[in-house]
Amino acid sequence: MAEWGRGQSPSAVEDMLDVENKRMADSLASKVTRLKSLALDIDKDADEQNRYLDGMDSDFMSVTGLLTGSVKRFSTMTRSGRDNRKLLCSVSAGLIVVFFILYYLVSKAGT
Repeated sequence: MAEWGRGQSPSAVEDMLDVENKRMADSLASKVTRLKSLALDIDKDADEQNRYLDGMDSDFMSVTGLLTGSVKRFSTMTRSGRDNRKLLCSVSAGLIVVFFILYYLVSKAGT
């Protein structure tokens, strides 16, 4: 802050006030510029995240369609005759074995 002395002329005080005012205006301008830059960065980040979430939405919709079709085929297979029940048991046992093999491999890879 400018030092105020007694005995200074009014024009000197006015000059000190003008210099102080310009310094504070420059400081304010730099702060506004930083805030504007930050706001633009936040806007850009939000747009990128919205695009990412929209992509995830379409991926989930396609997976939902795939799972719905698989459940319908599985239900049809369980409602059909005895031969398909043997096939169903074989497929179920195979899936369980594959699950445990994958679990073992993932647990070994983690350690």
